[in-house]
Amino acid sequence: MQLPKPRGPLSAGLRTDLLDGRAISPATTAAADELLAAVADPLTDDDLQLSLAICYELHYRGFDGVGDTWEWDPELLRLRARLEERHLAALRELAGTWPVTDEPVDQQLAAVIAADDGPSLSRYLARQGTVGQWREYLALRSVYHLKEGDPHTFAIPRLSGRAKAAMVEIQADEYGGGSAERMHSQLFAGMMRDLGLDTGYGALWDDAPAVAFSSVNTMSLFGLHRALRGACLGHLAAVEMTSSEPSRRYSAGLRRLGFDESTTVFYDEHVEADAVHEQIAAVDMCGSLVAEDPALAADVLFGAQCSLVMDGLTAVHLLGAWEAGRSALRSQPALAA
Repeated sequence: MQLPKPRGPLSAGLRTDLLDGRAISPATTAAADELLAAVADPLTDDDLQLSLAICYELHYRGFDGVGDTWEWDPELLRLRARLEERHLAALRELAGTWPVTDEPVDQQLAAVIAADDGPSLSRYLARQGTVGQWREYLALRSVYHLKEGDPHTFAIPRLSGRAKAAMVEIQADEYGGGSAERMHSQLFAGMMRDLGLDTGYGALWDDAPAVAFSSVNTMSLFGLHRALRGACLGHLAAVEMTSSEPSRRYSAGLRRLGFDESTTVFYDEHVEADAVHEQIAAVDMCGSLVAEDPALAADVLFGAQCSLVMDGLTAVHLLGAWEAGRSALRSQPALAA
């Protein structure tokens, strides 16, 4: 994967430092100071979110020409921590605080989900989305779905007992149950291919807006920090508990445009799998975690809230752009030959 084009002084400095392979430069640190002092909305700031995504990607597949030793470089980790602090503070402000009750945590998760009133992107794409809008949506979501499962999987070694076993059960399905061609990331790539998009890992990063990265950065933040393991499980539970019906609508939208089950298999798979995963995630995974450590209940609910508000932020970005008659991407991805 190539390093993406910079979107400001910080991502430009990071790009230069990583390719030079020496150290984080004073100029990059100064750019971080300036950005963090001035940024109004960390979750939609292109320079901040891309810079944080670059830092996190070193824990995934890395970048061409960038040495693997950068993954644990102390100065880079210090810089990343400063970006994470602003990102997490913005998440807490956006998501708010859901009060913990004495009810079982699965019922509390259901209440969080029931209270969500964000716009429905799946209904729009099912009823009236054009092929061009579908391409934009898939390009944006490719930032996550081409690594689907990986951010949450970081949390598995941080768990024990039934919570760990339940998470492994869910994640095994994300990875195709041992069948490479059934991995959800591969099914998503096939859908992209059918709509003419480049399926290369990270190939569309330059086209994607900040909200594409802030969504994945939230997952990476939760998965990579043991202190946020409760939020990671709550986030995953909310994904599993809310994806079955939207997936059904997404599938219907593609069929309305003339695509068949060979294209819709990604969403068809989620209709079936996530209906099963819902109880495993809420009761076995989150319920067991909170039973073992009741203090984590607030984090579980916070993670679920973050999943919902980040989906809402993405929907507002896409629908706002389309209603205004403009593209939701920074640039239009070239169609595959």
